[in-house]
Amino acid sequence: MKKLSIIMATVFLLAIAFSCSDSFLDKKPLGSSSEDVFYNEKGIDALLTGAYSIVKGSALWTVSWGASITNWTYGSVASDDGAKGSNETDQITVNEIERWAVETTNNYPADKWTMNIGMGVNRCNIVLNVIAKTTGLSETAATKYKAEARFLRGLYYFESWLVFGDKVPLIPEDKMTVANTISNDNAPGAVLKFITEDLAFAAANLPAKQTQVGRATKWAAKALAARAYMQVLDYASAKPLLDEIIASGQFSLADKFFDNFRIATNNNVESIFEIERNVNDINESLNGEVGIGLNAPYAPEMGLCCGFHQPTQNLANAFKVDAKGLPLFDTFNTTDLKNDAGVASAADFVPTTDLLDPRMDFTISRRGIPFMGWGIMRGQDWIRDQTWGGPYNTVTKTFFYKSEQNSLSTSTGWQTGICANNIRYLRFGQILLWRAEIAAYENDLSKALDYVNQIRTRAGKEVLMGKVSITKLPLEVNVLGKNTEAWKAYVDDTQPAANYKIGTYASFPDKNFAMKAVQWENRLEFAMEGFRFFDLRRWDKLPEGMRVDMKATLESFAANDLRVRPNVMKGATFDEKDKYQPVPQRQLDLEPGVLVQNPGY
Repeated sequence: MKKLSIIMATVFLLAIAFSCSDSFLDKKPLGSSSEDVFYNEKGIDALLTGAYSIVKGSALWTVSWGASITNWTYGSVASDDGAKGSNETDQITVNEIERWAVETTNNYPADKWTMNIGMGVNRCNIVLNVIAKTTGLSETAATKYKAEARFLRGLYYFESWLVFGDKVPLIPEDKMTVANTISNDNAPGAVLKFITEDLAFAAANLPAKQTQVGRATKWAAKALAARAYMQVLDYASAKPLLDEIIASGQFSLADKFFDNFRIATNNNVESIFEIERNVNDINESLNGEVGIGLNAPYAPEMGLCCGFHQPTQNLANAFKVDAKGLPLFDTFNTTDLKNDAGVASAADFVPTTDLLDPRMDFTISRRGIPFMGWGIMRGQDWIRDQTWGGPYNTVTKTFFYKSEQNSLSTSTGWQTGICANNIRYLRFGQILLWRAEIAAYENDLSKALDYVNQIRTRAGKEVLMGKVSITKLPLEVNVLGKNTEAWKAYVDDTQPAANYKIGTYASFPDKNFAMKAVQWENRLEFAMEGFRFFDLRRWDKLPEGMRVDMKATLESFAANDLRVRPNVMKGATFDEKDKYQPVPQRQLDLEPGVLVQNPGY
């Protein structure tokens, strides 16, 4: 999407919103635009671009970390995958999310509500109302614009539903003027129905491909609808959508796992819908998904900020494999993968020689392993506070290579970890594993086996290279730089960085084993991408034998995490209410007697 259009569309949308408010009925505010300015195809397209512009979870004038489309807090930090990282006193409200002790006044859920419902849904409804009032617009154009607006509205409601559950107000475009009278006390299934009806309309009327990257397609609408159905284990509704996507031939797995996280391979063959990111077009690169701007390494030689979103020890342990290269389902967390917690960077430390899934070092940056052209990850000195965040570097998948700094990363502002690495919101790997999950549930073991093994086969096609021989890693190690004579003396770029092995399953003995294999593959493939918490929540509803007990899983993680982070999760307990975030208190205060709180808060 062209960012100039996004900026202008944002101004137009703000003008419409303000000029339609009660306090401006008598006198139009200076500098505002009348709605009839947009009663043409060019105007509608500008408004629609404005509706797209905040899909990443931030707006041009504000930083909204709690609204990030990546759900790094609600989907990762709230699970056993991710830690808040950083230190105890920075962004204190995320501590509540990590420990499942969120107060109704927490600003992070409040940001998510405002960005998705207060802004996202509102913008889509403005577009739909302008389309309805525009004369001379061809039926073909009107239908296409409606389909895109309804896709976006479905997405904004889906994101809200993920976090808040059924307690979100459903506001159609013809109810905008009475939106503050609409309750969020919905009948069971009402929110899902609203979302999937929008997505069904979008799927029926959007093209299979768009000329501009970043715009929704019929396949994006079908994939998002399938994901919505998967949240409630409505396999019967998800199955035909997934089968259509697979049979379409429009998508395939990228050649290499990490091609889904490289700027150079944005919008590749695996991508169904990406959140486009752009940098250095406006001050502080506010089009670059600033919601993850905190999630950059704290290494002194990088000069970045702020060390948030670190992988947990539990996740690191999950990448251990047996002699066949298969996961250690029941014993993975018995002992911790060797780590350098408490070991100074200038002291000796030899990384583990355990067999590891090769996705490990593309997902988790750890001591003694080269990191994206920035040199060797030096351990403790790269972590803002090991006792709080743990021994592993911040999330790798949304970061950038050293060679891309300042050109494909922002060169202005203080959040200089923002980059042009798109967020792969919907991709073909998800489609295969969702379909494998349904197959496992239905006892179609051959299909489940096929799709899981496709993912595992691809995971073995690339390993991180660069075997490091040096065991003491003071600052001067990386000041010398990659490809210097000194680097060549202690890093062998022709050798794998660690002892990697991955195998495929010969067979699944029964559907319960198949389901466990699918669940495990979901965790490894999509680790740190904001899915884990929501997966645990839906798998908690499966029948015994397939069910993952969410409370037991998370509380076991909290107890064992004390081995590495002695204070963070101490005494943390997970209750039924913690499956959803609270309706923000400020929303309840604005609409007393209209909105209701989620149970338990």
